[in-house]
This record gives sequence, structure tokens and C-alpha cells, in this order.
Amino acid sequence: MGKNIIIILILLIGLGGLLFWQASRQQVLVEPQISQSSLTGTKQFDQEISPSASKNSVGAQTQKRRVSMDGTRYDSVESKKIMITDGVKHSVPLDEIIGGGPPKDGIPSIDNPKFISFQEANKTLPDNEPGIALEIGSVSRFYPFQILVWHEIVNDIVGGKQALITYCPLCLSGIVFDPLVNGERVEFGTSGKLWNSNLVMYDRKTDSLWSQILGEAIMGEQTGKQLAVLPSDQIRFGEWKKLHPNGEVLSRDTGAERFYGQDPYGDYYTTPGTFFPVGKQDSRLPEKEFILGIVINGKAKAYWPPAVKKTGKIEDVFQGKTIVAEYEKNIDAVRLFEKKSNGTLERINPFGAFWFSWAAAHPDTELYK
Repeated sequence: MGKNIIIILILLIGLGGLLFWQASRQQVLVEPQISQSSLTGTKQFDQEISPSASKNSVGAQTQKRRVSMDGTRYDSVESKKIMITDGVKHSVPLDEIIGGGPPKDGIPSIDNPKFISFQEANKTLPDNEPGIALEIGSVSRFYPFQILVWHEIVNDIVGGKQALITYCPLCLSGIVFDPLVNGERVEFGTSGKLWNSNLVMYDRKTDSLWSQILGEAIMGEQTGKQLAVLPSDQIRFGEWKKLHPNGEVLSRDTGAERFYGQDPYGDYYTTPGTFFPVGKQDSRLPEKEFILGIVINGKAKAYWPPAVKKTGKIEDVFQGKTIVAEYEKNIDAVRLFEKKSNGTLERINPFGAFWFSWAAAHPDTELYK
């Protein structure tokens, strides 16, 4: 009786080993489908899930879900992987998200902005004062850098539409977003953190962290979600007020006491070097040259405004799209458009920033110069 039990146990162990070997072999067979450069010693497989359109780029992106053998998920959009480390969802290495000095909300966003006429703004703003110009419906507004440098974020409603005005002085990046996340428009604040020396915001719904230069959540529940970019221009106050005599200018009455008119960054914008670490550097342009960056089908390209201004207008084919870059003298700025098959132009809303910031966020970017 005892011998029979021993024989049965041996047979069961042998059968279990055979099943384990077959399962392991099937898992190994799917490994070559995965790019090993995106792994950290973990076996994975890809599973297609619903496609998602990139709201701040032209074209669509395919989202994939990667599941490791230990249950860790990796959601990726194109080549970007989404990881979970110690329960934290993120799409960039966590050690690259660093403190910038001030704590969360230490740089206070403007949540109830007030506006004045350009005639009143003339008292404090010189004509050469740069800022962000935004027009939605019949409402035109100008957000001076001398105010934004102290706040970096304005949660505004323009022409009945909620808008997120953002400015990172470390990257000279002034970008306006539609703050629509999962069908709901939410407020944003400053996190006190940086990624590649660029502003990291947080949404006040889920506390997820968002990179301004990517327009995308990089840590937290919303990781991988993107914000649509709204059309705006970085121009000078003098050019803006000529075109918008009934326009509105962000008031210094922000509810905070700041030294408006004094820039705490001094000559940072015109001297070499950055205050904080930056990933990949690219010598094709000086690091603090201003560029306009776009992403199409997951591929990035930057346009250097001086090269466009020199010729006035250029046509470029990128990712199968005809891109028109045109210098507009009345605002002394370059705008980008996609030329459709019928010849009409549809405006593209680019990311305007220092070259070093764009190149670090998109190390494989193409460049028109």
C-alpha cells in the first residue's frame, strides 16, 4: 500500500513538472515580440487595447498593454512605456523627477485671474514685454511673462472655455492647454518638481504629475493621458495691443504679493547652462535657442523660427504631412500649419520652448534650421 502511494506521488510530480515546462516554453515563445530595451529583467507580452488619439499631435497613436509574469503592467503609447514601481504608475524614471526648490503650490497658481485694459496695462508694461497671447471666440487676452514668472500657471475661463495657461521660465516654454482629463475639466497647480528642468504640474482631481513640455501625465493615476494644446503665441505686448484694442491683460492683482516687473532669473535666459540637470543634450542648436516643436504619429520635429523668418515661408513634409511654417510680420512670430490636400491651411499648435528642453524630452527629434 505504501509503495503504491509513493509511485502515485512520483507520477504526479512528474506530470506537474511536464506541465510547468510546457507553460514556460509558451512564455518564452512570446518574448521575442517585445523590445528588450524596454525591459528591466522582466518577461512580458503585448496585448492590444483600444486606440487613442493624441490630442496635442496630428494623427493617432496605438496604445498597448504589457503584462509581466509577476503581474506588473506596462502601458505604452508608441515607444513610451508606462511602468508601475512600488505601486506608483509612471512613464519616466522616478529619479528624474526632482525637487525644484519650492514645495507643492509654493509657486502659487492664479485661480481667479483679473484683467485690465491695455490702456491701464500701459502704466506697467513696456511695449517689448513678452507674454502669451490667447484668443478664444471674441475674447483676446495677454498674459505678461513678468507676472507668469512668479506663478507659472493660470486657471482661466476664456470665452466660456476653460483654459490652462502655463509658463516655465527655466525653459521659456509658454503653452496653453485644454485641461480636459477623462471628460472633465480640472484645475492644475505647481508641484514644486521638475523633469529635465521643465515645469511639472499636478491636477487637482487625482494629484497626478504632468510634464508641461510633453503635455502629458508622467506619474500617478493619469499617467500617459495627454492634454490638447490650444492655439496661442509668444509675442510682445506692443504687437499684441495693436491688433487687439479691446483685448484684456492679466492684472497684477493676483492675491499674492510679488515683485512684478523684476525677474528672479536675472540673465539666465541669455547665459549658457541650466540650473537643474537635463538628460540628453543636442548640439545642433545652442541650448537656449527658441524652437517650435510638434509631434506627429509619435515622431517629433522642431522648427527654428530664425530660419523661417529668413525666407518668410517654408513648406516641409514630415510624417506624410505637409507642414507650412510662416513668419507673420504683424506679430513678429512664426506660426505652423498643416496644408490639406485641397490647399487649405489648418493651424498646428506647437510646443514653444528652449531647444535643450525639447531635445531632452524628444531625444530623436528632427530639426528644421
